[in-house]
Amino acid sequence: MQAKTLYGFETILAKEVSELGGADVKIKNRLVEFYGDTGFMYKANYSLRTALRILKPLKKAKAKNEDELYELAKDFTWEEIFNFNQTFRIDFTIYSPNFKHSQFAALRVKDAIADRFMEKFSKRPNVEKNQPDIIVNLHISHTTVTLSLDTSGEPLFKRGYRVETGPAPINEVMAAGLLKMAGWEGKGNFLDPMCGSATLPIEAAMIAMNIPAQLHRKDFSFMHWKDFDAKLWEKIKETRLNRIQDFSGEIWGYDINMLMVKVAEQNVKSANLQDFIKLKQVNFFQTKKDLFPLLVIFNPPYGERMEISTEDFYQKMGETFKENYPNTYVWLITSDTEEIKNIGLKPTQKMKMYNGKIETEFVKYEIYE
Repeated sequence: MQAKTLYGFETILAKEVSELGGADVKIKNRLVEFYGDTGFMYKANYSLRTALRILKPLKKAKAKNEDELYELAKDFTWEEIFNFNQTFRIDFTIYSPNFKHSQFAALRVKDAIADRFMEKFSKRPNVEKNQPDIIVNLHISHTTVTLSLDTSGEPLFKRGYRVETGPAPINEVMAAGLLKMAGWEGKGNFLDPMCGSATLPIEAAMIAMNIPAQLHRKDFSFMHWKDFDAKLWEKIKETRLNRIQDFSGEIWGYDINMLMVKVAEQNVKSANLQDFIKLKQVNFFQTKKDLFPLLVIFNPPYGERMEISTEDFYQKMGETFKENYPNTYVWLITSDTEEIKNIGLKPTQKMKMYNGKIETEFVKYEIYE
């Protein structure tokens, strides 16, 4: 199987897969390959925090053109996976001079599947772009074609707890990845001083208590397959829920905007974490550290997202940390790679990331007395 992830999170995801019990784990570009049975596929979808989607390869073969691709796809036993009264969609990633028109290649695979059903049943499944029952993934590299099933359906950053977002949300997979990259395991206390819709605090709480990433999600694509094992799925969920643990620290989210605090409160309540996450309307530049030990991670507003005076902003940020947050590890993600120098602190670590299509840096500062 393959678990796709964001750039920079491959090693973290590989560790997650290994700890979950995946075999023969291999790191690739923006994905991790591994072996596992049906139960592990369910468990991976339910538990992995830094996976975007999980693919189950069905067939790998060679094709030099669209006609060969059509025959290759038509030759597979799709009727063993789903019925003609279900809907499907083709997702595709193509890197090949032989297939210059990616959409046409995907269309030929769609035709092949539909034609196979027509020949066998005189009926065919319909294509549904938004929420199909079945998602077939087509990957072509030169002349190597891989047909896979998307086991997840909706991307796995859609955890199911977020009911409201702010003007510049960070997605749940990125939030979990940043937390793990910063070493957050639920020991000590956590603060997001500019929390927006509270994605970082929520993911921090879920990591701290080992709450399954998809606890609140109701639907996965594998539930629509003919071989879906509902009893096994319930057993997997029960096993993971039994691993939830206590957390003795505190998790806080600050925001200067009362409207955003209200949004954050709704999301925290939706995630059923209101007993574990504390939110406060406050100007971070007027706060002082009152939790020990403390890890700070945040996603401050930056140029592409909001219009602010970045020079003053970072200068005040640096002053606040130096004067009011001694003995603290601070991590922030930003695309203002030049303006961030105004923070007046020397970073001890830098990592390139992408927040959506925006190239960013995840930067660590070690604040001492």
